[in-house]
Amino acid sequence: MHSLTYAQAINEALKEEMRRDPNLVVLGEDVGKYGGVFGVTRGLYDEFGEARVRDCPLNEAAIISFGIGLALAGKPAVAELEFMDFVTFCMDAVTNQAPKLRFFWGGQVEVPLVIRTPIASGLGFGTQHSQSLESWFMHVPGLKVAMPATAYDAKGLMKTAIRDRNPVLFADNISLYSTKGDLPDEEYLVPFGQAEVRRAGDDVTVVALGAMVPQALTAADELAGQGLSVEVIDPRTLAPFDLETILASVEKTGRVVVAHQAHKTGGVGAEIAQQITERAFDALDGPVVRVAAADVPVPASAPLESAVFPQAADIVRACQSFRRR
Repeated sequence: MHSLTYAQAINEALKEEMRRDPNLVVLGEDVGKYGGVFGVTRGLYDEFGEARVRDCPLNEAAIISFGIGLALAGKPAVAELEFMDFVTFCMDAVTNQAPKLRFFWGGQVEVPLVIRTPIASGLGFGTQHSQSLESWFMHVPGLKVAMPATAYDAKGLMKTAIRDRNPVLFADNISLYSTKGDLPDEEYLVPFGQAEVRRAGDDVTVVALGAMVPQALTAADELAGQGLSVEVIDPRTLAPFDLETILASVEKTGRVVVAHQAHKTGGVGAEIAQQITERAFDALDGPVVRVAAADVPVPASAPLESAVFPQAADIVRACQSFRRR
């Protein structure tokens, strides 16, 4: 075993996959000599050279379109956007082109493309650099969506994403980059569509996404001291989505909280709540409760931002609310 930060784990996955596949290309803004705005691509340029680690113009639409072209030409690509918010500049490529080309051609072409969209929620970067937009992409058939919460999963899911022959949107959260985890020395992959039960419990199920997983675990620790046993589930991927693991927990607890950093209206929590309601309504002791960001543009002010984004205390209150029903 060896210990790495979340950011280093993604970096290690990229290096291992580039050594494995000489056709794999990484492209984006400042990914070359600079090593990425947050250091995730550090060292790739020195080892693999400018032909495989490509600095691109400040044009997100071009970056993703170049990535699609490389993938179609037999060169799997990892295309990095500096912030998830910038995906708005390349929505046609992400939603209309990459996920659909294989269907257009009846399976005769493949699009092995990973689109990295780092989320910067809770870091004080302001309205245009702090959004969690993952729910937009769950709505696109043909596009897979990964959202790791730990260093272990960040590496394992990235390797799985790179080897997939279909496009994957990889939403890694910058606030997790410094968190550490133990990784096996031998190679491993984390499969898509398999949720992880981070903590077992009997009274309330908390489904937490990305950076809300450590917040949910903190909340579970606090609630345990109050005699409330909380089960924390990390979906790990949103498309494909492992509903069965969540339903099994709901059958046991009868109470569900869904926590994410995206805005509440139209967020992933709404979809999860509806699927639970459709499949396990009789098991519920009350409605599914959503803990999410407020429906306002994200401020840059630290005190205001902390009021917009959910915290562990919000999950605690949501779980406690079942006692009052």
